[in-house]
Amino acid sequence: MAAVLTAAAQPATAAPLGDGGWKGEGGLTLDASDNSKVDAYVDRAREAERSISTDVRTAALASGAELVGFDHRLKSPDSLKRKVATSLKEQPQQDIEAVLARLSDAVRCTLQWPDDTYTHGVTTASTLLSAWGNDSTKWSNTWGRTAGYKGLNTGWRASGSGQLFEVQFHTPASKHAQELTHRLYEEQRLPATSPARKKELQAQQDSVFAAVSVPAGADGLTAPTRPTAPMPVSAVR
Repeated sequence: MAAVLTAAAQPATAAPLGDGGWKGEGGLTLDASDNSKVDAYVDRAREAERSISTDVRTAALASGAELVGFDHRLKSPDSLKRKVATSLKEQPQQDIEAVLARLSDAVRCTLQWPDDTYTHGVTTASTLLSAWGNDSTKWSNTWGRTAGYKGLNTGWRASGSGQLFEVQFHTPASKHAQELTHRLYEEQRLPATSPARKKELQAQQDSVFAAVSVPAGADGLTAPTRPTAPMPVSAVR
């Protein structure tokens, strides 16, 4: 573990450009127009977060989950700009509005249960989120993998605002492994990272997640089906 943490270099601090643009690590940049559009997106996400957080907190309470890292539920502007700039650099023909429309984790939350209640907890929480009008847009269940990241990452479109948001479902062990490997993952996805270095970083991540046990039934969890009649809010709130 110490070797993994030592290898995870701290990212450089992003800085504004004199012309109103943005400059980040690895040669990533946004011109003034694109930078302004990301700032406007950040403002919209902050407004939508209020109702999203109400649903997620209530689902956590009803399912017996621990809400982990809730103070960091809004992704930082620099992190969003790095993600947008990376996408534009890799596919320069893209329109920035289309890139912003696909951003799924400007608002993100993590729910966590012990191994023995994990599968039931995920089922309860995800069913409630769906019943309250949040559309499931992504269901990435990697508990069945033989190597690499273990966990359940889900995407949703919020009822009302239409804001995309992410909810990760973890156990204490899988969340800890994610935290240990976060800097490795961030370096791995930078455009400037060489193929050889990416392979090395992946191997380090694999070694960390290999120690994470899989809760019974976790690898079979599937996205919820929207009930024909919405669940009354008063039933759990």
